[in-house]
Amino acid sequence: MAGFIGKLIQRKDRMPAFLRNTISYLVSNQDGVLFRTVLRLTGQNRRPIPVPTEVPEAKTRVLIGPANYAGQGRQWARSLELFHGVGAKNLMVSVPGGILFSADTVVPFGVYHLSKEWQRAELQSVAQFTHVLVEAEKPLLGGLFKNDLSRESEALRQRGVRLAYITHGSDTRNPAQHSKLTPWSPFIDRTPEVEALQRLSDKNRALLRTLPGPKFVPTPELLSDLPGAEWCPIVVEQERWQRASKPLFRHELPRVVHIPSKGWIKGTDLVEPIMDELHDKGLVEYSQVTGIPHSQMPNEIGNADIVLEQFRLGIYATTAIEAMAAGRVVIGHVMSSVREHVRKVSGMELPIVEATPDTLRGVIIELIADPQKCREIGEAGARFAELVHDGRLSAEVLTKHWINLPDSADRA
Repeated sequence: MAGFIGKLIQRKDRMPAFLRNTISYLVSNQDGVLFRTVLRLTGQNRRPIPVPTEVPEAKTRVLIGPANYAGQGRQWARSLELFHGVGAKNLMVSVPGGILFSADTVVPFGVYHLSKEWQRAELQSVAQFTHVLVEAEKPLLGGLFKNDLSRESEALRQRGVRLAYITHGSDTRNPAQHSKLTPWSPFIDRTPEVEALQRLSDKNRALLRTLPGPKFVPTPELLSDLPGAEWCPIVVEQERWQRASKPLFRHELPRVVHIPSKGWIKGTDLVEPIMDELHDKGLVEYSQVTGIPHSQMPNEIGNADIVLEQFRLGIYATTAIEAMAAGRVVIGHVMSSVREHVRKVSGMELPIVEATPDTLRGVIIELIADPQKCREIGEAGARFAELVHDGRLSAEVLTKHWINLPDSADRA
């Protein structure tokens, strides 16, 4: 039954609207009787209870959780350990149908929500950390405080824990605001999916305004939605992608790939006709990379020459950084405000080739005609990924704007 629930969640985007709305209702009412009943009926509460998160012996002890989207909670924790010598751990809730990234503590979904035994034991552990970074406005301790992050945060503050909060994207991205930033925004049409994201963003941004403590975002465009927040860059394990890198243009035709994790957000529908045309004309070998384990992604990206990233949001995120780390040529639409913020903070130009759905065809044709230029772009991308997204800058931001702040500033 648990596997069935996972498949439902995986396929939610392909379901009829009434089924998507039902699942969304259940997920958005996680302290409700119906949600908890479904968890019990599907056996989610009978999973093994993990031991409490191990508390490091260091003077400064940081816990990050509970989302770990794209493995970022773990990456930020490791970066703090590596570059600033703090003791750091991360906690992740394993969601049926979700990708299980490496984490220090993995909590089954039903245990997280229903097990008072786990919740109380974990609270004793969490209270021994000096700092807690809460991801995506989700409580660390499930239903212990009725899924109320404000109550949980206050309880931890009373135990001497210094809290900060980091968003992950759609949890706080304001669709109404974004629709004014770029003509390719996926939020211009007020579909049921967009309305649901608007409600989520409105709720979470309002919540964050009430919570004391520093706020962070992983991509620069989110700064306009959370005034006063700081950019804490996404971290990519550089060596893993560097090892996968192959020489560019070693095949008969240039290989172009696109990874449509959420096609309607990334703009897959806008680029697909263009790439199909270039593929059919024999100018490129184009493919979508879907349905493979994340462990196989380095090989897929490392064998490509060009990676097509975001064309609607106007940002760059994990896939683009991984592709740059592998020395690939990355093409996408990145808003000028994002490029300017990256330049201001890092002192470097973002080496993602700019293209919109209107210009993509010409950009591709120009690039494949100049392999040397592509190699230079790939080398610049690899340097950028290592210097900006290896965790050094992220750890510095967290340390400067949170960990080393006076206690009174944390509570402001």
